[in-house]
Amino acid sequence: MSVFVLDKRKHPLMPCTERRARLLLSRRRAVVVRAYPFTIRLKNRTGDVTQPLRIKIDPGSKATGIAVVRENGQKQHVLALMELVHRGRQISKSLDQRRAFRRRRRNQLRYRAPRFLNRTKPKGWLAPSLQHRVDITRSLVNRLRSLVPVVSISQELVRFDTQKMETPEVSGVEYQQGTLLGYEIREYLLEKWGRECAYCADTDTPLQIEHIDPKANGGSNRISNLTLACRPCNQEKDRKSLVSFFATSKRLKNHQARLDRILKQCKKPLRDASAVNSTRWALYQALKQTGLPVEVGTGGRTKFNRCRLRIPKTHALDAACVGEVEIVEGWDVPTLAIKATGRGSYKRTRLTKHGFPRGYLMRQKQVQGFQTGDMVRAVVPAGTKAGTWQGRVAVRKTGSFNIQTSSGAIQGISHRHCVLTQRADGYGYHIQPNQRKEEGDRENESR
Repeated sequence: MSVFVLDKRKHPLMPCTERRARLLLSRRRAVVVRAYPFTIRLKNRTGDVTQPLRIKIDPGSKATGIAVVRENGQKQHVLALMELVHRGRQISKSLDQRRAFRRRRRNQLRYRAPRFLNRTKPKGWLAPSLQHRVDITRSLVNRLRSLVPVVSISQELVRFDTQKMETPEVSGVEYQQGTLLGYEIREYLLEKWGRECAYCADTDTPLQIEHIDPKANGGSNRISNLTLACRPCNQEKDRKSLVSFFATSKRLKNHQARLDRILKQCKKPLRDASAVNSTRWALYQALKQTGLPVEVGTGGRTKFNRCRLRIPKTHALDAACVGEVEIVEGWDVPTLAIKATGRGSYKRTRLTKHGFPRGYLMRQKQVQGFQTGDMVRAVVPAGTKAGTWQGRVAVRKTGSFNIQTSSGAIQGISHRHCVLTQRADGYGYHIQPNQRKEEGDRENESR
């Protein structure tokens, strides 16, 4: 992953390699500005020639992939990969809890007339859990613009074409012919059915699109009638209905639970697709307000680019494949995982599920110069916790902290062993290894 560079006046310059950053720091020609993403500031340089850089975004329901690439003609070189994890579900739960507490107080203290009829929502209003996705993505883009010389943005505007899924008769050139034929529907089915055969749950075999109600018996091409099956199951089912297939198959005869799961799953609404489609235009308008040209693409084109270039599937690498792409170089770099954690809560009392207090939180925010959310590095010389731990800290009044690392939480670390690397900014960070290294480690373990 490249190191971001600022000049003497904190204006963004071209990112450099890790080796060059180490040399600049060791020769005291630069100082560290941020640890995540790692950024340095030069002491004796102002301004420089820069190359066109582009931020590419792959919005998702639970996580958004972000890639910073350098454009050189038809080639794109990946400089940084990031995966932004949303906390929309946490916001939804907090609002539900607050709503229950308020309802309990209203009913317990006195009667109060309902007021929901005189509350109107402005045009373009989004639920807080959805607006959160737009806000933190826009915030991260603005932060990257202050760290690297960005000249353009690419966004995957349509993840799944729900109109095509629900009404397959929709006409269009890309649906009838061309290399993108079928990619939108297949990508959605892979996510809906967990990338496994719906009948035998096999994952180590190529999957085919299968009609639950056979097309020869009048079945339609609607998305609710499609699933994924391996070749043996697809051939064995043939023109049979789903119930008769499970009744006659020797392998699946006694798997009633699996049959019930398929019947329930095939009617599952397009929830994740709806969440992305609800925020796509709001995010697009927010990115246009930056004043940079915004390129848009579809999820089908993203997958087509990724499969053509033989790039593994992750949120960040999907972002690198968004839009018009010919060649992607340097994609095998570590990914910076950024998890939205919030900046704390006003609540100072922990409650049971029935709403009664069960414990009180401390009133002070800092303990020994640290506060919850800070990124720290702890070197423990001896004991059961001996080692070097790096991650997000959760403080305690006793001075014995917990550190959330990429491998799990380490409890009971004394504040004397902790060194601050970055102040809390509402996010948690950790580095994920690159895909090629992980594949090589798996091969070595299997040998």
